[in-house]
Amino acid sequence: MAEVIIVRNEEEAGEIYGRCVADLIKAKPDAVLGLATGSSPLAAYRALAKIVHEEHIDVSKVRGFALDEYLGLPLTHPESYHSTIHRTVVEPLGLDPEKVHVPGDVLNGAPLEDGDKIAAAGPAYDAAIEAAGGIDVQILGIGTDGHIGFNEPGSSLASGTRVKTLAEQTRIDNARFFDNDINQVPTHCITQGIGTVLKARHLVLLAFGSGKAEAIEETVEGGVSAFCPASALQLHPHATIIIDEEAASRLRHKDYYRYAFAHKPAWQGI
Repeated sequence: MAEVIIVRNEEEAGEIYGRCVADLIKAKPDAVLGLATGSSPLAAYRALAKIVHEEHIDVSKVRGFALDEYLGLPLTHPESYHSTIHRTVVEPLGLDPEKVHVPGDVLNGAPLEDGDKIAAAGPAYDAAIEAAGGIDVQILGIGTDGHIGFNEPGSSLASGTRVKTLAEQTRIDNARFFDNDINQVPTHCITQGIGTVLKARHLVLLAFGSGKAEAIEETVEGGVSAFCPASALQLHPHATIIIDEEAASRLRHKDYYRYAFAHKPAWQGI
C-alpha cells in the first residue's frame, strides 16, 4: 500500500518533495530524476530549486528523464514538454540540459506517418533510462480519469514507453495550455508506460483540489485496474502520495493516513 501524506497546500507538499530530492542529490550526486509536467509538480520544483540554491548543492551531475511528450509539436513550441521541462526544471535548478531527456527529443515534431522512427523512439527511451541506472525518484501528477503520464484508462500495467492516443477528456483538460482551444491540442503522445514508471525506485504522486478526489480514491482505496492507471502504485514497494484535504476528501481511511505519517520515525524520510 502506498504511503499517503495529507498536507495543507501545494507549498507544504513541495517542501516535502524538495527535501527528499535534495537529500538524495547530496548522497548521490549523479541521481536520476523522473520529471513530470502539468501544474501539480510546480510547487515541488520551486521548493527543490530554493533548497539547491540556499544549500549550494552541486547538481552538475544530476540526470533527468521526463514522462511524456506530445507528438507533432516541434521541440521549440512553448507547450512542448521539451520546452516546459527546460523552463520549469532545468533552468531554475541549474541542471545540465544535455543530461535531461524527453521522450520526443529524437522526434522533434515528426508526423505520425513517420512510423518507423516513431516506433523506435519508445524502446530507445527505455534503454536510455536503464543505461543511466534507472530512475531514483519519479514525480507524478494524476489526471481526473486516473491517468499517470499519458497512460489513459485501459493502458497495460506492464507497458513500456510507446505512442498513445490521448483521451478527449485529457485534451479538454490540457486545452488551458493552448488558448482553451482543444483543436490545438495534439491527438497523440509518446509516454513512459506504467511498467516503465513502476521500475523507478521511489514514486511520488502529487494531487490537489476536489477535482482529483475521485481519482485519488480509486488510486489509493480502489482495486488495481488498468481503468485507473494510477492504481498500479499499489503494486510498488515505495510509493508516496501527497495530497491536500480536498483531494483526500473521499478517502475512507484518511484519519489513519494522518496518524501513520505523524508517528513515522524521522529517519525513514518519505
